[in-house]
Amino acid sequence: MIDQTSKAVFFDMNETLLNLGLLQEQFDKYFEDKYVLKYWFAKLLHSSCIMGIMEEYVNFGELAGAALEKLFVEHHKPLSEETKAEILGAFKRLPAYEDVRPAVNQLREKEIRVVAVSNSSLAMIKEQLTNAGIIDLFDAYYSVDLVKKYKPFNNIYQAVAQEEGLKVEDVTMVATHDWDLFGAKKAGLQTAYIKRKEAIYHPYYAQPDLEASDMMDLVKQIIEISG
Repeated sequence: MIDQTSKAVFFDMNETLLNLGLLQEQFDKYFEDKYVLKYWFAKLLHSSCIMGIMEEYVNFGELAGAALEKLFVEHHKPLSEETKAEILGAFKRLPAYEDVRPAVNQLREKEIRVVAVSNSSLAMIKEQLTNAGIIDLFDAYYSVDLVKKYKPFNNIYQAVAQEEGLKVEDVTMVATHDWDLFGAKKAGLQTAYIKRKEAIYHPYYAQPDLEASDMMDLVKQIIEISG
């Protein structure tokens, strides 16, 4: 149970706020396997973690491109620069889930600060939020470029809290990825899991304080605790 008041809510973006359906359509043009998108994302996450462990850093777009190249090679498919740009460009045009605007507005009405925190570059975050039509909902947004280390390493959660003048225990992190919430929890934040798909929350990761399958329900829980 959460035993602290939330003064701010940090939101993950991709798949938490933004629907990956458009990206799935791009992958479906080139692969018959519906799980290829998940495989690509897993490769991307693996490489970002390895870079963090080795104290190296390149931006998310470059890692995403490298993972895509590896994917096409493994499947013996050619990858032109046009195709690469088309697939990765879909990332910038992802629509927001329908429950995002009403849920975030509830937080704003309660004067709870709303911040987006993403592995994407700062420029890409701005483009994504703008294209999704929800940039007006956020008080601020931050990229891991700030600390040059990807989530779930604790650097970004703590750095954003510091930038916002907040104690980590006064922040709730919302995400649909258990590894993201594990990182936030280890960094001292409270955590809230939005179940966007049928999946088992990893039993060996620190469990979330709150969870729901609808963002409105999850936000209501956060507000109730913040009372």
